Amino acid sequence: MTVALIGFAILLVLIVIVRIPIAFSMGIVGFFGFAYMQGLTFDNMGDFRWTGSLSMAAKRVVDTAQEYSLSVIPLFILMGNLVTKSGLSHELYRASNAFLGHRKGGLSMATVVACGGFSAICGSSLATSATMAKVAMPPMRKYGYADSLATASIAAGGTLGILIPPSVILVIYGLLTETSIRELFAAGFIPGFMGILLYLCAVRYVVWRKPEAGPCGEKLTWPERMEALNGVWGVLILFTIVMGGIYMGIFTPTEAAGIGAGGAFLIALSRKTLTFASLFDILTDTGRTSAMLFGVLIGALIFSNFINRAGLPSDLLAFVQGLDVSPMMVIFAILGIYIVLGMVFESLSMMLLTVPIFFPLVHSLGFDLVWFGIVVVVVTEISLITPPVGMNVFVLSAVLRDVKASTIFKGVTPFWCADIVRLILVTLIAPISLFLPELLYR
Repeated sequence: MTVALIGFAILLVLIVIVRIPIAFSMGIVGFFGFAYMQGLTFDNMGDFRWTGSLSMAAKRVVDTAQEYSLSVIPLFILMGNLVTKSGLSHELYRASNAFLGHRKGGLSMATVVACGGFSAICGSSLATSATMAKVAMPPMRKYGYADSLATASIAAGGTLGILIPPSVILVIYGLLTETSIRELFAAGFIPGFMGILLYLCAVRYVVWRKPEAGPCGEKLTWPERMEALNGVWGVLILFTIVMGGIYMGIFTPTEAAGIGAGGAFLIALSRKTLTFASLFDILTDTGRTSAMLFGVLIGALIFSNFINRAGLPSDLLAFVQGLDVSPMMVIFAILGIYIVLGMVFESLSMMLLTVPIFFPLVHSLGFDLVWFGIVVVVVTEISLITPPVGMNVFVLSAVLRDVKASTIFKGVTPFWCADIVRLILVTLIAPISLFLPELLYR
């Protein structure tokens, strides 16, 4: 365990102090750590023998690049980019605002619901926050909403992008732990909708404490509300086909991602929002994002090889067993570590860094890995709005340059508390998060 802890310390120095990107930091520490565990001996020429470590790193790169199941990542990213370009965010906000905007804090509620709907297609929290900021902020300012409530509802609603299927982070978790992606997607629904409901409660709490923070908007007639729904039917049908096909076993998640990307392309064409220039931007952005994710994933896998070689998972299990504490106390300790790490690391990096260490321990304690995956993603969502990093908050600060990050962090506090409540519920009442996959598959 000592070697692994030293490796972690070096990794933190490289990331936090030297500022080397986490993908390269994990790869460097994993490569040299694995070489050390293999035994750094000299050959006849007086050079170090790197053969074992080089072979391991090369195998990880090649295997990851050739892994068919990983093609789901760029396809879902492409699907989200196409839908974003098709103007769905405006239609979703218009539809949700038609039903909720006339209430106290209704525009913020509509923003949360629209973020949830957009997340179901986009799959990215940062993209959801950046897109919905441009769509929802102008009308909220028009009606005199406080900047703290308006921006907090966007930042918190954007976190739903990594939980509501199809979620790229759930796909990566499934690949890291060899857990069924289909079951992870199914299990993500109930906590996702729970998050939307609790965020709506947070908005109600804010306007109850301070009514002027969220004035009522315009009330529409029922025919106008039905008309507002017309713009979302195409994407709703696409989502139903993609996710319904996965759950019913008609096609695999990878095939579903291909169908989703193709359907999103047809929707963008039908809306006449696609040009050769925008299509080029979509493809280059998809390639750039996919390359970043694959780089981080390869670095994490190399680092995971070093951690396993150093025996950290087995040593950690022996240490926990020696403490003589209940398994649920171990889970709460892990969640505490995640919340602390969330103040420093962004969500994907944190998950890739910790899951290879924790999931063998959790599995050996008898917990379901699907349930643990949902718990990890929920606590990762919390990190997106937790200071001092809070990636969603800083994305909003970049998009809305006239709003300070401190204002957003202040406004997001009730939503953060709502997330903590959801985390406790999902952690303590495991059957809630596992009900749907149990019903469908087991």
